[in-house]
Amino acid sequence: MTVEDVARERWAELMGAGGAQDRAPGEIVPADLPAPERLTATGGRGHVTLSWEPVPGAIGYAVHRAAAPSGPYEPVDHGGGDVLAVPHGPYADTTGEPFREYWYAVAPLGTVTSMGPLSVPAAASAHTGGPATVRLEVAAGGDAGPLHRPWRAVVGSEHLSHMLCADTSGGRPIGAELTEALRRTHDELGVEQVRAHAILCDDLGVYKLVDGEPRLDFSGVDRVYDTVLELGMRPVVELSFMPRDLASDPSRTVFAYQAGISPPRDWERWAWLVRELTAHLVERYGRDEVRDNWWFEVWNEANLSVFWSGTPDEFWRLYDETARAVKSVDPGLRVGGPASAAVGWIEDQLARESPVDFVSTHTYGSPPLDLRPLAGDRPLLWTEWGVTATHGGEVNDTVFAAAFLLRGMRSASRRVEGLAPWVASDHFEELGRPPRLTHGGFGLLTVGNLAKPKYWALTLAQRLGDTELPVTLSGDGAGGLVEAWAARAADGTVTVLLWNTTLDHAKAGGDPELDRTVTVDVTGLPAAAYRMTHWRVDATHSNIAAVWHTIGEGRDWPDERQWAALREADKLTEAEPSRVLAAEAGAATVTFDLPMPAISCVELTPIP
Repeated sequence: MTVEDVARERWAELMGAGGAQDRAPGEIVPADLPAPERLTATGGRGHVTLSWEPVPGAIGYAVHRAAAPSGPYEPVDHGGGDVLAVPHGPYADTTGEPFREYWYAVAPLGTVTSMGPLSVPAAASAHTGGPATVRLEVAAGGDAGPLHRPWRAVVGSEHLSHMLCADTSGGRPIGAELTEALRRTHDELGVEQVRAHAILCDDLGVYKLVDGEPRLDFSGVDRVYDTVLELGMRPVVELSFMPRDLASDPSRTVFAYQAGISPPRDWERWAWLVRELTAHLVERYGRDEVRDNWWFEVWNEANLSVFWSGTPDEFWRLYDETARAVKSVDPGLRVGGPASAAVGWIEDQLARESPVDFVSTHTYGSPPLDLRPLAGDRPLLWTEWGVTATHGGEVNDTVFAAAFLLRGMRSASRRVEGLAPWVASDHFEELGRPPRLTHGGFGLLTVGNLAKPKYWALTLAQRLGDTELPVTLSGDGAGGLVEAWAARAADGTVTVLLWNTTLDHAKAGGDPELDRTVTVDVTGLPAAAYRMTHWRVDATHSNIAAVWHTIGEGRDWPDERQWAALREADKLTEAEPSRVLAAEAGAATVTFDLPMPAISCVELTPIP
């Protein structure tokens, strides 16, 4: 049995055959919150969309459904596999049977383990057939404030020592391509920081016992972080995992690279290691640089036994020792956590007497919850997030994942410090290296650095100007299926980004009942004419997985001829030829079909 086989077997054992068995954050208790008011349920083609009034103090909402007004009410499971809650409405339920009336109720969450009462129920049913249209109104002369881009703060990556790897996957150089992937996320998407596991693991040789005495060597860390800074980025320093010679149980590991997950055998030596590493980073890169631009995050998902073999109390001791060690170098350095799975342990983290300068956590399958009622003024870093937590999940390569990414970014805008897509590149070896080109890897870019639909989604979002514009959506599925983000650039260019999607993983491959015809009305345009460019991400546009499916001939990896064809197809494509659009009385209208899932980006550039 290979190291990769052992890692996969261990992962399945600890996470459970049906998913993350200890990812569930705990037993639900009552929250001191009122029920949401004014719940409405509106049936449409292929969906029921729910809206409600927000509850002050709620971090999110659990949508429930029943077959009768008396219940029983059960949470709607859209298949995301993590926290079955959303940060706000509207919510489109596409999991029900058409023409069957369902009763809905919504409960507020105080934490992921505390829930308030259900709202007054509302009933509706989805239907099939007939027209389904959505209208978007954009005020080009409006000002909704500076556009916030949550993806720019941080992106996830495989352990950064992978940049030093000279091996190949699919004939492609691992280290060089991972480094290039990070460079592209910085240069093309504006990403400022990278967060990765395992900076303390043995492949970098940080901590070793020599004749019974500990020796520190930060030269490997220097090589990694020097490269990160040369790319124009900074690291989120995730202080993990446990060096083998410091681990209380060296046999307890995770991943193919055998990262130690047990508590330290010597707590003083752990604190010494953290303190010396922090002091070294400050000395090498500059006190102001590290204090102002770096984050120190303690461990990774210790609320899952697959990542922490100790007790919760032992983890909190680890946090306290680590935070004090970082602060002993400079009180201005930023340290936080708990880097938890499924939004767990947030309350426990904030109850610590040791410093907590920021809150970090993870979730998959839903937009990030609104943790501001818990965190207060502390920055919120979602240091892992994505459409699924499943290694090798086919949905990772799809347009559905791309539209999901935009939904989460738009939702999180202005309420988080950063929302990190997990991860930049498919050069990723947690449970073994990629077995084929399209294997459901977490990356924004494939092996070979071909752009997945997710990458193009962020590329389009990056095109948005710096001034957000007010938008109004109406029609069948407005706000629940079809969403929009619009902005104006300094030169007057107006960019309108739309997507059509559901959270329902069962519909990831599409559903004709959820396709829509969209009309975009832009008013307040000062120029007489505009050059309109319309980019699209869907089943046949900007979709490298679809291209490979067509030309792959059943192969795991492309040959040289196929690589050339893929590189030719690796581009953001237009839904229609660029054309001149007249603005009559300051207004312009565009109508087009928007399948589910799909993304459209309409850009209006003024013609002098």
